[in-house]
Amino acid sequence: MLLPVVAFYAVFHYAPLYGLQIAFKQFSPGKGIWNSEWIGFQHFHDFFTGFFFERVLRNTVLLGLYDLVLVFPASIVLALTLNEVRNRYFKRTVQSITYIPHFISVVVVVGMMVDFLSVDGLINQLIQFFGGSGIPFMRMPEWFRTIFTASAIWQGVGWGSIIYLAAITNIDPSLYEAAKVDGAGRWKQMISITLPGIMPTVIILFILRIGSFMVLQDEKILLMYNPSTYETADVIGTYVYRKGILEASYSYAAAVGMFNSLINMGLLLGANFISKRYSDTKLW
Repeated sequence: MLLPVVAFYAVFHYAPLYGLQIAFKQFSPGKGIWNSEWIGFQHFHDFFTGFFFERVLRNTVLLGLYDLVLVFPASIVLALTLNEVRNRYFKRTVQSITYIPHFISVVVVVGMMVDFLSVDGLINQLIQFFGGSGIPFMRMPEWFRTIFTASAIWQGVGWGSIIYLAAITNIDPSLYEAAKVDGAGRWKQMISITLPGIMPTVIILFILRIGSFMVLQDEKILLMYNPSTYETADVIGTYVYRKGILEASYSYAAAVGMFNSLINMGLLLGANFISKRYSDTKLW
């Protein structure tokens, strides 16, 4: 059962590491990886001193922070809230409604946003109905982060709550009974029993989330952004796409991608070290 998983990672994740050497070469498809000219850290230097370095790094970090601060806790809040619902049918209805967006294609989600947020879309029609003027949301850079983060919460909050609801079911019911005897209300039980009970799960998922801090939903950003929103929408992943695929600067794009991966690896190691030092929960 493990063999297909090992084979997948070996073929698609570890074997391609051989090609990372083009980040230190002036890669030429005609010469191949091995025979291309070695230029050392020139591509890294060009990226760090380039015009777009500050912009793409700032946008990537800010969207990553929004993900950690707003998107990640949303699933925890939903799971804790659903756990307090005693009406079984209402609870299942809410769960089903919040799960559905996860199964909608990113292309469809972005298409829905474009339709709803266009100048003559539903949102602007409501704004104009109440006396406001239309806003071209998808062409305004100051709105991009808000739209991206809000859509990420809508699409992932229900699916992300599943693992927390499963963790809640493993909490010993006798703890709640003892808390009731001591006079603890629902809020106190949530803070003192439920939240600490799922904290190991929260920490593990948080460490994994930090490990992908610099890896955003690049395909979604590619579908959402346009030249007028590059100021706040252009991230390292989309920059790599433009340089590597559209401009065929394979070596330069590989160097930028390697920089991004090294940052993620450092964040993952640091988060796991801190968690291991200050709690009993860790990845390894």
